[in-house]
Amino acid sequence: MEVFESDIPGVLRIQPKVFGDARGFFVETFQAERYRELGVPGPFVQDNMSRSAPGILRGLHLQHPRGQGKLVSVLEGRVLDVAVDVRVGSPTFGQHVSEVLDAERKNQLWIPPGFAHGFCVLGDAPATFAYKCTELYAPENELSVLWSDPDLGIDWPLDAPKLSDKDAAAARLKDIPKDRLPSWESA
Repeated sequence: MEVFESDIPGVLRIQPKVFGDARGFFVETFQAERYRELGVPGPFVQDNMSRSAPGILRGLHLQHPRGQGKLVSVLEGRVLDVAVDVRVGSPTFGQHVSEVLDAERKNQLWIPPGFAHGFCVLGDAPATFAYKCTELYAPENELSVLWSDPDLGIDWPLDAPKLSDKDAAAARLKDIPKDRLPSWESA
């Protein structure tokens, strides 16, 4: 397995070893001790999966309090995955990391608590997205940051993505009260 630090400390790009032959492949997608040693602390308390059609964009979502760390991957298709640092006081506040995740490479992204997260489907095929979470989903703690917030500078490859009503109505990061966001010290 290879692990690469991103431009934002704590956000990790992970490439598990894939063993394949004419019969198919095998890949270890998570092993608690090995991942902890690499900087993915866990424990994970909830696994989620979503399937999205081409043109769909989901996000940017976070929880505060009860922030979720997420280990994300794609089981089918390809996505552009994005993590935005929303930790008030962080030297990288408002900056983002983006990574193409795809079923063929079986790559992963570790997103620590304190980041808004979203993705869009790439190409003409649906994508099945899987993520392990370090905290249970708490809808009363959920926040959304506007996917197209110009201050974030995210280069989404879709001009007019299909969005949920919640994502279309999300606020720009600068318009979210700072006390609603996680702090760098507590994340």
